[in-house]
Amino acid sequence: MVDEYDIVVLGGGSGGEWIWQEVPDRRIAVVEANRLGGECPFVACVPSKALLRAAHVRRLLARSAGLGATAAQPGLGDPGQAWARAAARRDDVSDHRDDSANVQQLERSGARLFRGRGRIAGPGRLIVDRPGGGQTEIAWRDLVIATGSAPVRPPIDGLDRVPTWTSDEALSSDERPARLAVLGGGAVGCELAQAYAGFGVQVTLVEGSDRLIPREEPAVGALLAQALAAEGIDVRTGTRLESCRPGPGGAILSLSDGSAVEVDRLLVAVGRRPNLEDIGLETIGLEPGGSGLAVDARGRVLGASHVWAAGDVTGIAPYTHTANYQSRTVAANLRGEPAEADYRAVPRAVYTDPAVAAVGITESEARDQGLDVVVETMDLADTARAATDGVEAGKLILVADRRAGVLVGVSAAGPGADELIGEAILAVRARIPVKVLADVVHPFPSLIEAYEPPLRRLSAAM
Repeated sequence: MVDEYDIVVLGGGSGGEWIWQEVPDRRIAVVEANRLGGECPFVACVPSKALLRAAHVRRLLARSAGLGATAAQPGLGDPGQAWARAAARRDDVSDHRDDSANVQQLERSGARLFRGRGRIAGPGRLIVDRPGGGQTEIAWRDLVIATGSAPVRPPIDGLDRVPTWTSDEALSSDERPARLAVLGGGAVGCELAQAYAGFGVQVTLVEGSDRLIPREEPAVGALLAQALAAEGIDVRTGTRLESCRPGPGGAILSLSDGSAVEVDRLLVAVGRRPNLEDIGLETIGLEPGGSGLAVDARGRVLGASHVWAAGDVTGIAPYTHTANYQSRTVAANLRGEPAEADYRAVPRAVYTDPAVAAVGITESEARDQGLDVVVETMDLADTARAATDGVEAGKLILVADRRAGVLVGVSAAGPGADELIGEAILAVRARIPVKVLADVVHPFPSLIEAYEPPLRRLSAAM
């Protein structure tokens, strides 16, 4: 006998809870082969931020004499012992990668969890391959695909013969290699490079583009590169990893600049791809694409009936907060409350020190769209709060559409940039007129005051 459900969620990532908790009076099943809750709380967002917090505190302690907090520069102790404590706290914060609390929450909601790998077997049907062997068939009226993404492993000669980590593995390991190469200068690569360097690891960061976080404004990428280099990280932009071979204690990496780097381990962080292979999309007339499932504004998969998608599988802004937003949108529609997603103001953040955050589009993207662009900037170091807190560098970049009189993009680099961007998120999402924003009063002294001078200049230019 086949169990029938109103809604089946294929993939139990972080966004899934919005389905099983926010769609009442429906029979709901969730199919997940790994941890319920996805990677973010266990091997990605949460553990990485815990490690970064420890590294940032160590960096602040090292500055304590210069800030007048101590009479002499304190020692930071043995970095290996500090790493062990930081890794232990990381594991505590991420519940030691145990999803039992999430399972209990799901069961309290009335939904049912099927452990195993799910495969669509045709319209309205799904097969679960159970971990211990055997299969279970279930039926669905609506299917929500939320299978997430997996790290990309680039086709580099010799990569399979040297010790490597994905970011997930690096964030669940107790190992502290003496020498680490990080391949990829995006958000994940920069964060992990800084986290490990904070505990005495010799880090080489390799990025093929000519700057770090290449999809963001060049100025914030340059500021971040300077900050990482000041911490002793060997930042190699415009450089490709061409081949690897086993070396003493690890690997020897041959780079496109002609150099060879010896490391104990290589951390590969060059991006992720949607998990769409071997889930039976072809049985409902869909072809898996490399960029993800195409969805409309409600979250419905184009070309299929009663099929929805949320999270990394859509290829739209692959962040946990996007997955949550998409899942809330899908849940509303499944409840019979029409809702559409608006992606103009999905924030992007890099939780390094200094942090980098952005929302909307960059200056280059705005010009490519044919907008009448006006750009104003502000150095955070020019604020009174920077003087009191010893902030030496930071930048705010505002991109406005002159004709519409609104902000279309904002980028920030500096202490707390991930929080500083909040005002800009609302401004871009609600299309608040620049002249209104220029009249907002901020507390003094604060870094958020940095918005005021560039906004007044933009207002005068409108």
